[in-house]
Amino acid sequence: MERITEKQLNALASRLNRLTNSPMEYMTDGKINVGHFHISHAYGGVCLHRTHNEGGGVSTPLSGGHTTKRELYEQMHAFLNGIEFGMDLQTKSINAFKEYLVPVPQIH
Repeated sequence: MERITEKQLNALASRLNRLTNSPMEYMTDGKINVGHFHISHAYGGVCLHRTHNEGGGVSTPLSGGHTTKRELYEQMHAFLNGIEFGMDLQTKSINAFKEYLVPVPQIH
């Protein structure tokens, strides 16, 4: 079993930022970017945080707090897979709906 690295976790956070159209950087021009996903370190573990407000407050989209790198790696993959599945399902639903749209005749 390979060791999970900081680089791998940061790559997943970047992928999550791209996929959700969230800011790629924590700060821009001295201003905190709300919505940015990043890795937090505390209590000897790691956690996925998302910046929640301009004061730097965060939320933890994956409950459970700080954990091992391996556990966070697995949780983030599951989270990303769920988001991608939802996006694919949404696209398929929109396309299926478009197939059933029938022009309504205009009554004059």
